[in-house]
Amino acid sequence: MTFALRTLTSLKDIAATDWNACAAITGQPYNPFTSHEFLVALELSGSATAKTGWAAQHLVLEADNKIIGAVPCYLKSHSMGEYVFDHAWADAYGRAGGDYYPKLQVSVPFTPATGPRLLAATAAHRQALAQGLVELCKQRHTSSVHITFALDYEADECTWLKRNDIQFHWMNNSYATFDDFLASLSSAKRKNMRKERKSVAEAGITFEHLTGSDLTDRHWDSFYQFYLDTGSRKWGQPYLTRKFFKLIHETMSKDVLLILAMRDGRAIAGALNFIGGDALYGRNWGCIENHPNLHFETCYYQAIDFAITHGLKRVEAGAQGEHKLARGYVPVKTNSLHYLAHPGLSRAVGEYLEHERRAIDQNQQELAEHTPFRHEERE
Repeated sequence: MTFALRTLTSLKDIAATDWNACAAITGQPYNPFTSHEFLVALELSGSATAKTGWAAQHLVLEADNKIIGAVPCYLKSHSMGEYVFDHAWADAYGRAGGDYYPKLQVSVPFTPATGPRLLAATAAHRQALAQGLVELCKQRHTSSVHITFALDYEADECTWLKRNDIQFHWMNNSYATFDDFLASLSSAKRKNMRKERKSVAEAGITFEHLTGSDLTDRHWDSFYQFYLDTGSRKWGQPYLTRKFFKLIHETMSKDVLLILAMRDGRAIAGALNFIGGDALYGRNWGCIENHPNLHFETCYYQAIDFAITHGLKRVEAGAQGEHKLARGYVPVKTNSLHYLAHPGLSRAVGEYLEHERRAIDQNQQELAEHTPFRHEERE
């Protein structure tokens, strides 16, 4: 079979049905972040565009005039909004006289959630896409290509440099209720979790779970204010525009779970989650009032409640955060793949990554010994 590759500078240049069909043929549970609706919302809202350093260079694989694969890819002029940090590589290459930027980034902008990146049905098709990315790197005169938060089988198939990191995910061990989950914890951790939840309830705070047609512009306006407050305190300028939330409301509200914390009849905090085929993905949070344990309840415990009620296998609560360990989230390795065009840089980074992977393996084992579950649960 003869393959043909073409590059898209806008997701508007491909039908949503064609793109989503590529995501579906991976055989993986539905991932909202690789959907055409999510990615095009980032583009049309001005959140991920050439102006913000995310110039679309999406690859499409065709055979016999039929689209059989796709890759969400961006030409990047910086390393922000990726959650896999390569600033040290850029600095080292710069000191050696090279230009690290622009680079190619295969990812979902601002979204540290594992999911399919080479959207194709077979290993041969995924290899063709990977080879196409290398060719695109040469054509665009970029330093490198990076595939972040890739699936395990993508990491196993790819011959590029491999990097691991750790996130914390909650796993649903066939719990029927939140109390069933609590029963799996050690006595001390169970007592502490109940104490944290009680402190929020005693502050007069209740919660609303909103999805689909229950969501209104008023809810999004409230959440966007929370998001702006958190974003400005963490990184100075929030990545997502208000139009982004408008667009996902219009096109994929059934995939959205907005958890709002209410006190005295008004929303004081919120957590935005996306609902996948087998997982709940926590993405953004913010508040306008500070209360002890409000963050834990809004982002973690309410998400667990929802996952149990709806039979989801896990909750992914985003990047970083060892504090999640005490709340029943366990350490899980993530994958990223890196092609560096310069042989010297590739060799140096490869040596570094060998040491880093061993350190990540050891760290994961040590963290797993400190989960809040009873000893027999860990075994």
